[in-house]
Amino acid sequence: MAAAVPTAKSSSVTSRHTVFSKSQRCFIYYPVLSILAEDLHTSITRINFTVTAYLAVSGVAPSIAGDAADMFGRRPVYMVTLSLYFCANVGIALQNSLVALLLLRMLQSAGISGTFSVAYGVIADIATPAERGAFVGALSFGITTAPSFGPLLGGVLAYRANWRWIFWLLSIMSTIVLVLIVLTLPESARSVVGNGSIVPPKWSRPLIPNVMRPWKKESPEPSTIIHKKRGCPNPLKALAVLSRLDTAVSITAGSILYMIFCASHASLSTTLIDIYNLNELEAGLICLPYGTSCLVSTLMSGKLIDRDYQIMAKKHDLPIDKVAGDDLSRFPIEEARMRSIFVPTFLAMLSMIGYGWAVHYHIHLSIPMVLQFLTGLGIQTCFNYNNTLLIDINHEAPATAQASFNLVRCIMAALATGVIQYMIDGIDFGWSFTIFGASAAISALLYFVELKRGRKWRFGKQIGDSQQVAPPQREPPLTSETVSTEEKVTTVV
Repeated sequence: MAAAVPTAKSSSVTSRHTVFSKSQRCFIYYPVLSILAEDLHTSITRINFTVTAYLAVSGVAPSIAGDAADMFGRRPVYMVTLSLYFCANVGIALQNSLVALLLLRMLQSAGISGTFSVAYGVIADIATPAERGAFVGALSFGITTAPSFGPLLGGVLAYRANWRWIFWLLSIMSTIVLVLIVLTLPESARSVVGNGSIVPPKWSRPLIPNVMRPWKKESPEPSTIIHKKRGCPNPLKALAVLSRLDTAVSITAGSILYMIFCASHASLSTTLIDIYNLNELEAGLICLPYGTSCLVSTLMSGKLIDRDYQIMAKKHDLPIDKVAGDDLSRFPIEEARMRSIFVPTFLAMLSMIGYGWAVHYHIHLSIPMVLQFLTGLGIQTCFNYNNTLLIDINHEAPATAQASFNLVRCIMAALATGVIQYMIDGIDFGWSFTIFGASAAISALLYFVELKRGRKWRFGKQIGDSQQVAPPQREPPLTSETVSTEEKVTTVV
């Protein structure tokens, strides 16, 4: 059957952002480190090296996966990375040597960390700027709650069964996700299917017939394809993203907050356990306040982000198009995303400082836990705003931009976790977290700079008349005078 050809009528209509319908869009390892060392007849120091190797790979792998996803599509990259993750988990569950554990942990990291940047790319594919807040909030919840609930789950499995069952469980869960992706996930990359109306290659289609196949109901819109030169995935492209000042400022601000989170989380599994004399179960439970705050932030921040977008559109008399998506060259997107970020930033700063001194003076455990909740609420809300803006200003390569963010924040997180215990030993708990908490002020300053200068940096020059924030020009209504003028022109011609 011949491919459908757009009619003259359809070609005159603005292309939709996506043809996917709303219904189609709609640290577990840490508790067993000592057990692993004993079972593999090695030292804790050597086992800790497997954690370091995991983190190192997780900083680089998304750069490769993100670039591949922007070129070849989201679906094949998902299938490759999750297959690697499944194989690594099965291998870890079966291995009996430190060398095998180290290599398989690196493979495990390469598989799972590569999926994060791809997920943000999917959001850019299917969600218009006016509705991205809710999507980013839901995705961020899944990514950031794992460090809170993972240790508790890992501890329970290690206590009730043995450490190998942690990786058997991860194998089972990754298999379920992989099967669901193969059966139902459509390709959404705009370099492959445009807004979803272009027929994808056979290997990029869901295996279940008539499921998630929007191109069958739509005329193809070739103008929506973002053409990309294909080649070998280049992790250096993630570094190239940082050459843009608007992106670099946003990434640096978010990475500082992530550093604060990692320093706080590291203290939970070391100092807090000793100071408050916690048992294994209690040590897992103290991670829950942050996970709970992520859930609250997910429910709250998505709506706030989308509300801010609507407020800015109304302020500048700009229309909101949830079908075709808005032209962000005329929209003050930096102002929309940054206008409400300062409250959660300072909330994170003050609660982090308070947490440090509450633990320093051994105040009742409930107070540090409340302050952990408030810190998580502030940081997670900032992440959601930050990630949404990063997608907006890098809409042609969102997965690569997220990989760049991942690289920077992993470096800063490694720095924080590497020095936190030395700081606590040298200047005490209170002053250590006063320094980390106060560094959130740097993020606030960078967000302010992004708010004021980001749009000019985005265009690489002073904003000209063609890029001023203004509603699109509309044709004047026909009057008897204009009709008469048109008749005269016609007569002359």
